[in-house]
Amino acid sequence: MNELLKKLRKGYGKKLVSIHAWNGWIVVFLAISGLILFNGSWRGILGQSRVWLKDTHIIIGIVSLLPVLYYLVLAGKHWKQIREKPWQKFNVLVVLGLLVGWLLSGVLLWQFRAVGPRAANAALVVHDALTWIGLPYIIYHSITRVKWLKDPNRRSVQGKKKEVAQYDPASPQPFYTRRSFIRGAIGVGLAVTVGPSFIKWLGSSLSVGSGGSGSYNAAVENNANVLLPEPQPLPASLPPIGGGANGRFRVYTVTAIPKFNNSNWSFKIDGLVDKPVEWNWEQFVKLKRSVQVSDFHCVTGWSVYDNTWEGIPLKEMLEGVGVKDEAYSIIFHSGDGVYTSGITLDQLAKDKPFIAVMHDGKPIPSDLGGPVRLIMPKMYAYKSVKWLNRIELIKGEHIGYWEKRGYKNEAWV
Repeated sequence: MNELLKKLRKGYGKKLVSIHAWNGWIVVFLAISGLILFNGSWRGILGQSRVWLKDTHIIIGIVSLLPVLYYLVLAGKHWKQIREKPWQKFNVLVVLGLLVGWLLSGVLLWQFRAVGPRAANAALVVHDALTWIGLPYIIYHSITRVKWLKDPNRRSVQGKKKEVAQYDPASPQPFYTRRSFIRGAIGVGLAVTVGPSFIKWLGSSLSVGSGGSGSYNAAVENNANVLLPEPQPLPASLPPIGGGANGRFRVYTVTAIPKFNNSNWSFKIDGLVDKPVEWNWEQFVKLKRSVQVSDFHCVTGWSVYDNTWEGIPLKEMLEGVGVKDEAYSIIFHSGDGVYTSGITLDQLAKDKPFIAVMHDGKPIPSDLGGPVRLIMPKMYAYKSVKWLNRIELIKGEHIGYWEKRGYKNEAWV
């Protein structure tokens, strides 16, 4: 009977070890892939493979439910085993909470079309928060539980079978052991490494739901563009309608953010038009402007609501130059010389495309795509070209920068 119990306990222990190992590898993959997807600089490096990485991240995220379910089957026995170990109980609850929280928020982000942008926006904040808090905790827990650290008094001896020196609890012990020192050093190292990034993320995330003026003012102060005269806001856009943007922009770029001044900036409309035109900055800011209030949705899951954009409706611009009958679509060119997007005239007719010069009554800063950017309110933001400086009408269909890298050409929200 005793032998049977030993075998059962041994088999149960192996199952727990196996669950722990699989769960560890899953968390490692999700952490690395998630940080790569979070970092905008990787978008240009990975190209289309970023879409594949995102899909793999989602699949592995769903698979992460399996070790959790498997553990729940064994949870009763495990809970009895650790009934007198409160810290182990705490750790189990924390890890389970993190895994379930990651899974649920990840599913909402995955199904952002079905749940709507507001739910997806909240899920993104939760997903980020769990990552900033949970990942250092799991790293710390994993490192400090390796065998060489669990018992600071272990000593190996020579031979095929290593024996462990006996530990005498009656002998005097130092107030601060080697184990405590190493655990503390690891904790401090993680805090120093992750802390500043977490504080920066937390500060910017607090603006979500409370208006975007705080984070937007910071962006304006860092504006790399020097273009004079500054456009003066219309009464309809200052103060912003509804109080201003509600949410926080996340800045992504595939190139270095370009810098513009009066000598190197111009805006042209050419291609299949009757009257090609090119404006310098002084001429462009004199064009008649109007105001549009719309939401801004990124395909990565975040949104900024109630933006007050001031500029020129694209329809009015095209009427001014005259579109030729053979024109089928438009290429929108970015001033960085790399980023383009193609949108057919039929698609444009279903949206309210807007050539924006101001946001919430202020010039659009460089990191948000200023001095001029395209706004496609009903499409995901990769269609709303930043640093817009050329509109070209063509016969065929243009496959833009992100569309070549796996994003859909039909980008309706």
